[in-house]
Amino acid sequence: MTDVVSKEVRSRMMSGIRSRDTKPEIALRSALHAKGFRFRIHRKDLPGRPDIVLPKYNAVIEVHGCFWHGHGCELFRYPATNPEFWRRKIGENRIRDQRTHGALRALGWRVLTVWECATRGRTQETIADSVTAWIVSGDEEGEIGKS
Repeated sequence: MTDVVSKEVRSRMMSGIRSRDTKPEIALRSALHAKGFRFRIHRKDLPGRPDIVLPKYNAVIEVHGCFWHGHGCELFRYPATNPEFWRRKIGENRIRDQRTHGALRALGWRVLTVWECATRGRTQETIADSVTAWIVSGDEEGEIGKS
């Protein structure tokens, strides 16, 4: 299947996609800050530069886009254009996520993954409540997706 836009237009569109400071990430940071949590973002000394780091709770939070990280929700499907590339790309992203998650756990960090689909159709406060519950629970790992 051929692309519906030119190579230059597609390149410009793809270059506009952010890997950090995404809308779901900023919304979660704002809600956590309003609840009194203090954190660091994108710490370079930790594997994968986690989106949100809460040193006081020895916890990191990763905010993942459902498409880019291959989440099994309704927001994810492989593109029909260049399917081999996308299967390889998203597969590599998932492997890197697992490796990073393992490295963080090996360093003693607790890890929570918040999926983009969890932020759709819910208020910031609802998401922050779920994240807060995980932070104070002491659980080693967690995942918040569409429920």
